[in-house]
Amino acid sequence: QQHLDEVYESCVVKTTLTAENAVEANKLSNNYKFGFKKWKSHVTARPWEDRSEIVKELYSDLNIIRGSSGSMVTCGNVLYLLLFGWWLSVLYVLVSAMMFFTIVGAPYGRLCWALAGYFLWPFGKVIQEAEVPGSHKALGACEAGAEASGTGESSALLSGPVPHRWRPRCWAGAASWQRASTVPWLCLGYPVLVLAHGLVCIIAWLLVVLIPVAKLSVRTTTHVLLLPPKRVLIRHLRMTEVPPEGQVILCCDRAINPYYYKYAVDGVNVFAVDLLPLVLVTLVLGYVDSHNRLTSSPIKFTLALLSIMPLSYYIGMAIASISAQSNFAVGAVVNATFGSITELTFYITALIKGSREGNRCYAEIVKSALTGTLVGCVLFIPGLCMVIGGFRHQEQEFNRRSAGVTSALLFLSVGGVFAPTLFSKVYGKLICGECHNVTQNPLGHYLCHSCHFDLMGSNGTLFYRHVQPLVYTVSFLLPTAYLIGLFFTLKTHSHIYDIHISGCHVPGHHHSAVVHWSRWRALVILLLSTLCMSACADLATEHISPILTTSTISQYFFAVTVLAMVPELPEIVNGIQFALQNNLSLSIEIGNCIAVQVCMFQIPILVLFTIFYPTNFTLVFSDLHVYASMLSVVLMNYIFMDGKCDYFQGMVLMMVYFILLAVYFFAPSPSGC
Repeated sequence: QQHLDEVYESCVVKTTLTAENAVEANKLSNNYKFGFKKWKSHVTARPWEDRSEIVKELYSDLNIIRGSSGSMVTCGNVLYLLLFGWWLSVLYVLVSAMMFFTIVGAPYGRLCWALAGYFLWPFGKVIQEAEVPGSHKALGACEAGAEASGTGESSALLSGPVPHRWRPRCWAGAASWQRASTVPWLCLGYPVLVLAHGLVCIIAWLLVVLIPVAKLSVRTTTHVLLLPPKRVLIRHLRMTEVPPEGQVILCCDRAINPYYYKYAVDGVNVFAVDLLPLVLVTLVLGYVDSHNRLTSSPIKFTLALLSIMPLSYYIGMAIASISAQSNFAVGAVVNATFGSITELTFYITALIKGSREGNRCYAEIVKSALTGTLVGCVLFIPGLCMVIGGFRHQEQEFNRRSAGVTSALLFLSVGGVFAPTLFSKVYGKLICGECHNVTQNPLGHYLCHSCHFDLMGSNGTLFYRHVQPLVYTVSFLLPTAYLIGLFFTLKTHSHIYDIHISGCHVPGHHHSAVVHWSRWRALVILLLSTLCMSACADLATEHISPILTTSTISQYFFAVTVLAMVPELPEIVNGIQFALQNNLSLSIEIGNCIAVQVCMFQIPILVLFTIFYPTNFTLVFSDLHVYASMLSVVLMNYIFMDGKCDYFQGMVLMMVYFILLAVYFFAPSPSGC
């Protein structure tokens, strides 16, 4: 019976995954390995024929007539009219008048007049390129290569060809007056319109859902405005019949596509691409405007904190790319070295600044951020994934044995981290200040404030002979337990994560791996992102002081929410995506693995750093941190006991997390702040 139970348990936890190629199979397998970063996005280009029609439309060019799909008067199209349409139309009218004023540019004046009506409301209209008799030979060289449109995720930023019709050789067969009309157009009219469409393109791209408008502007500046005026035909969609000698070059039926959150450029999500210029702005303002003449410290701190999000994404994708293309040893080293680089960079820079200024507040902020990461990853991330996944799936199951291993490590790590704190409570001397006699009797009751346990009494004997050796012992034992956990889950008991990869060697489904980032490219991006992360963390700690001193919000609350959870936003997004695909095991492992790394990897490194660079950081936490962490771990183990969950259990985890946030919000600031 015991053997049958073991066989049944093995069948239950076995997971079958499908991968397009060997690199993707390696990445999927790494997702289930303890200590490896969980990454949802693909590290290789997916086969185009396997993509859905919705995704294919995102990468297609605006030269396809898709047929009428209802009324063109939609909220998105009206938004285009209010944001861009009216002033683009006015600008084209002004450029048209300027072209008519030059006389020789009258053909382009008529073109701009027609385009003014088109860009006021381009929906339901198409722009065609008409063939002029006798121009085939003159334009043959220009047509070659200009019509090749990039298709797929590796195409240009906004897709579509970049023609070269503006070159003089393209006008070899044109009349002299036609060549003369292009001079005022290229000198006066075209640059103004390029600037306008460039502005529209940037705004639309940053808004993501308006990327069709960005494609419209790019297609206009690189194709339509470089054609001879006689070859541009504007017609209504219902009246259009494409003649054999012409082709559609621009057709847009809607300004907003909500699915563009899936859009990627060379494998990088569009939101990470949009936030990347923010890093450059942050570094320039932070190091050039050192005296805060242009911006204030709170703005610089906010920019630095927001810049951490895209850098965390690039670090995560680089780690996943290197691990998927390398052997197990290289992947393990990269994950162990750079897996916690985001948090450690901020913590170490904060401790250095606090040590230089002699301010104990920075050490308390680091402790609060560590506790906030632990509590958030144990309660908030799994709870949010359960709630969102529960709306699509009534009940979700996960690998109970793998979750049990992580839960055991969490119990061990939390007990080890807070052991010096409990030791100090037992043997420390309670000292209180601001005591007042409430009974007016020398032997009566006293009301005291600012009580704390003194560890430095008797010339620091308690701290240096007892507490500090205990801290060093715990900091040695916790990484040792982490290594034992890695050996247990990856070597001796790897069957707990029984992953079977299918699809790589199935006839008809084999695809060669076209990686987005090669190993060397991923390594360079990883190092550059780490360097930028260090600079942003330095700026954040440099400009956090005004926020801590002037804000009415408790420093506890600020640290356990903003400082702790903002760097984990990419992990939260990955967890939600896994939960929506009914893969709650990875959603839970994301939060639990981060919590384990906080206790067993990050805190021992901070203690080791304190040995070589003395700071105010000691492994003695406040009572609030101890109680919040203990409650979180106990509740998490109770919820995960049966291996099944639903949105109600996720709501319970989130409600407890919000209750703890309320406690931190109303708690007084830590001592030293």
